[in-house]
Amino acid sequence: MPRGVSLIDFRPILFIVGILLCTLSVGMFVPALVDLYYGQSDWIVFSAASVVSLFVGGALIMMNRMDNLKINSRQAFILTTLSWVVLTAASALPFAFSDLDMSYTDAFFEAMSGISTTGSTVIVGLDTAPPGILLWRALLQWLGGIGIIVMAIAVMPMLRVGGMQLFRMENSDKSDKAFPRATQIAMGIAMLYLSFTALWAILLWWAGMPPFDAIAHAMTTIATGGFSTKDASVGHFDSAAIDVIITLGMATGALPFILYLQMLRGQGNALFRDSQVRWFLTIAMSIILGLAFWHSETNGVPFLTALRYTSFNIVSVMTGTGYATTDYGLWGPFAVTVFFFVMFVGGCAGSTTCGVKIFRLQVLYEIAKIQLSHMLRPHGVFIAYYNRKPLSEDVTESVLSFFFLFVFCFVVLAAALGAMGLDFITAVSSAGTAIANVGPGLGPIVGPSGNFATLPDGAKWLMSIGMLIGRLEVFTVLVLLFPAFWRD
Repeated sequence: MPRGVSLIDFRPILFIVGILLCTLSVGMFVPALVDLYYGQSDWIVFSAASVVSLFVGGALIMMNRMDNLKINSRQAFILTTLSWVVLTAASALPFAFSDLDMSYTDAFFEAMSGISTTGSTVIVGLDTAPPGILLWRALLQWLGGIGIIVMAIAVMPMLRVGGMQLFRMENSDKSDKAFPRATQIAMGIAMLYLSFTALWAILLWWAGMPPFDAIAHAMTTIATGGFSTKDASVGHFDSAAIDVIITLGMATGALPFILYLQMLRGQGNALFRDSQVRWFLTIAMSIILGLAFWHSETNGVPFLTALRYTSFNIVSVMTGTGYATTDYGLWGPFAVTVFFFVMFVGGCAGSTTCGVKIFRLQVLYEIAKIQLSHMLRPHGVFIAYYNRKPLSEDVTESVLSFFFLFVFCFVVLAAALGAMGLDFITAVSSAGTAIANVGPGLGPIVGPSGNFATLPDGAKWLMSIGMLIGRLEVFTVLVLLFPAFWRD
């Protein structure tokens, strides 16, 4: 072993990856049964992929069993990234061997887009695709959504990623009072997540969606994933009621799930007392009203119609869901600019959303306010606050570092895509939608009315890496590339 390199025990990492693979293999049986029910031959593909995943996962469990399972911070970084990559590779198998005749590059892209709740797709002909494949796409996003909530509550604060340590301090006393053990919190969130999904499936079915489509869209709505069962996305149904229900569902998935639990435990104002929630709702409503008024006045659209389409698509892009009801790229340059910048905002920490996230915008605002105050009163003492609590330098430095690396990764990814021959709008919006885990890009190729099927394979692999980096909060992936990480 080279001098200075630390030996990392991979046994607990591989043991947990094995458990996750076995769990995924069980999930594959659901679309297999659906395809079998509908008489589709792809049930064999799902069954075979399930058996392979179960065998590999079981082998990892058997070979890496330990009496005392403990994980340190370095192992946690490796586990987080490795589990996402391994699960994506396994999830791609049903796509690669299905009747859709996809290459493994396309299959991996679709699986990464699903499990990272991005929503970008390379599949053409969703309206006639096998039901098992459509359900598998929805199930991947649903599992990815609950996975990122658990990470945001249990893993990211421990790893102090991008200011997430703020929520270790925030939630430790409150959640401990509501639930004595972390397992109860996890179980509570899982039951809440399942309940929201069931509720939205019932509402969509009531609004006119066929039962299968209602279940699939409910799963990808609460997960803020955006995979639809139709090429025209939610616009296929052309229903104001469905638009309203899904808009509320996306907003529900964008708020902190730990606050929902606190409300259920008697703290009725927990959700709206949180400054992050108030900021999210204020930003969303301000942009919706402003753009709806502009769209109505500029394009001659009735205001209520403009409000319907603007509210749905702004919430979809802002939360990183990626549904579309119309091609907003045709509204005009101002609308395209608004949608481009909105895709980076994201939702709240502890939700299923992605992007920069509201709490980091709040911290950046506090830092900027302090700097301006110092310019006016150089000898004054000013303190930045979040939720009425002072921010430590550790948190502010983490947020500033995250923002720099987020922008840096976006620029590098956009430049790399441009070097592969993509035009400016396609390259920049593809990079943005990947790193912010949004779904559709901008322009005629990857916009709301297009998809990513025509992109070169190299661009799809780069975007898959971008989705991974964005979903795992940048630091979690990039720290593995740092030589000091592997030293003593």
